[in-house]
Amino acid sequence: MARRAAQRRAKAACLLALLLTAPLAGHAQSRKATSSEVVAIRDCANKYAADLDEGERRCLFNLVATPCSEQPGGQSNVGITDCYRLEGAIWDDLLNENYKALVADLDDAQKAKLRDMQRAWIPYRDSTCAFYDTKIQGTIAQPMGAACVARETARRALLLKFFAGL
Repeated sequence: MARRAAQRRAKAACLLALLLTAPLAGHAQSRKATSSEVVAIRDCANKYAADLDEGERRCLFNLVATPCSEQPGGQSNVGITDCYRLEGAIWDDLLNENYKALVADLDDAQKAKLRDMQRAWIPYRDSTCAFYDTKIQGTIAQPMGAACVARETARRALLLKFFAGL
């Protein structure tokens, strides 16, 4: 009888723990960017299209990732990682749009060179950003890697926008 009561208490404690941690686990799933977040990054990238360094300094992390990480749940490693991934997704969409706009203005030989350049850049970004996990091997590696992917993607999006303006 005492054993059954102990098992029930243990099950109840597990259920309570699960219920208490459910909001944290739900944060691990990346939310979609709001239209105002997308517009803020797009407007900033357009404003600094001719100045890559200034565009990176003004537009990267200041408009989405940092404000996101200051929200409830955004200060944990999982939350910060999610914020960087959210911003990275915006930059990735912008990169793809800038690539398409650039391709539309190139001849066939230039298109082939651009395609080769992008194909070389993707593994560079991925291996560079994965090195955080290799080097650090701790929980902080995840947000650092996510920040790296967002940063490198933003830099590339800005570069392609710059090329389109030449």
